[in-house]
Amino acid sequence: MHNYIWASLWVSFGGMLWGVDTGIIGPVTAMPGFADTFGSFSPTIHGLIVSSILLPAAFTSFFAGHLADKVGRLNAISIGAAIFAVGASLEAGALSLAMFIPGRALAGVGEGFFLSTVVVYICEICPPERRGPVASLVQLLTTLGIPSGFFICYGSVNIKSSYSWRLPFILQAVFATALACTAPFLPPSPRWLVDRGRTSQIGRAMERLQLDLQQFQEELESAGPATGDTNEPPARQSYQRLLWVFRADNRRQAFLGMFLMGAMQFSGIDAVLYYAPTVFREAGLSSTQSSFLASGITGIIIFISTIPASFLSDKWGRRTSSLWGAVTMAFCMLLIGSLYASGSVHENQGAARWIVIVTIYLFTISYSITWSIGFKLYVSEIQPPQTRAAASSLSQSANWVANCIVALVTPIFLDYSSFGAYYLFGFSIVLTGLVCLMYMPESRGKSLQTIHREFDESLHVKVIRALGRGWSEGRSQRGRVEVKEPKRMESMESSMSDLSKPEKAKEPSP
Repeated sequence: MHNYIWASLWVSFGGMLWGVDTGIIGPVTAMPGFADTFGSFSPTIHGLIVSSILLPAAFTSFFAGHLADKVGRLNAISIGAAIFAVGASLEAGALSLAMFIPGRALAGVGEGFFLSTVVVYICEICPPERRGPVASLVQLLTTLGIPSGFFICYGSVNIKSSYSWRLPFILQAVFATALACTAPFLPPSPRWLVDRGRTSQIGRAMERLQLDLQQFQEELESAGPATGDTNEPPARQSYQRLLWVFRADNRRQAFLGMFLMGAMQFSGIDAVLYYAPTVFREAGLSSTQSSFLASGITGIIIFISTIPASFLSDKWGRRTSSLWGAVTMAFCMLLIGSLYASGSVHENQGAARWIVIVTIYLFTISYSITWSIGFKLYVSEIQPPQTRAAASSLSQSANWVANCIVALVTPIFLDYSSFGAYYLFGFSIVLTGLVCLMYMPESRGKSLQTIHREFDESLHVKVIRALGRGWSEGRSQRGRVEVKEPKRMESMESSMSDLSKPEKAKEPSP
């Protein structure tokens, strides 16, 4: 196996750190030992404990690109992992919530730095023909970390001391320290070396990664000059590209990407993962170990479902999988909410509680094979080349902000109403499905330039226009109008192109 795969695999364990944290925080806060240390707390405080890692991660991920450009991809990963290790150590040694919550927030700061940079490093060191499968290692190890976290807690809950909940954070700190210490010794990104003008080090880096130097040079030549003013310093270029995201020809894709990444969390997936013991306990699994075991099975299902979804993501369309995912997930959430609202779910009897448990598993499978993979690919694909990094960073930040909101309000909803949270997530999925139907053009099998042109006119405008022609002129006339319409549009586009060429040449950099 080539060295670039080993390097990618090692830094991908940063994703596993994120997955383990997702897997342990719900069970840890449900452990009797955690309550013995910190006392009982309200649902609002419970939500604050869980979500305190997310807003710092969202904030720092926004600036992770600047750090990675300045000090290098691997050094940025190392710095982020070191900060995460300090935060996890504070969590493990906390004597009060006033120490635990800041430790968790500090871990989020580190997480925002290294998790955003890992994928960038992998994409830059992998040859094009291997980039997709290798880059999916991050998501794969993230989903592996979720059941790992659940089962770590399943084993440690029997420890008759506060180490029952401290041990998972100790393990996190140890592994994050190992990543921080070893990342700088991996081969640097050749593309980063080119950007920094360190051409003398490129040959050595390519040799260590076992990559073809000639192929790399051909890729650089075929890519052409970088977009924007190459005489500007990297920080200035990053700032310019951030402003370009909100230009009229780019903001539609950026806003759609931010919406879709936020909608992933409002589907309720992380509510199920963060509060799985509580969810399963309400469904009738009253013992702590039983609810932890059911939570671990949820993580295993997600991991197993992600494997084929990663390899088959190019076999079905992004839009098609998004719509099918919306239908199945909305059905699951609304079914669970209806069962609770009707009073059919009883703790020790009846089939309804088992229907709830099975439906939760079906929901996680549907999410893992549709939205989990498809949305992340789509959000990157639809962005214009000059704004792809900045727009993707904004989308990731939107994902974490939405994740924070969900983590904060879910325990409050569950305490106030057994069915309210499920209805909220169900109707959020319905809304997202409608947005996908109206505004989401298909991207599978299309060039990036073609995808960009798809956003010149919103899909819902095309649909309404087609329906209007059919209503007023009949099927035969509609066919003739559809033949003429492209000619008229082509003439208009040609005229506008002629007018806009001089203007584009004079357009100053933001």
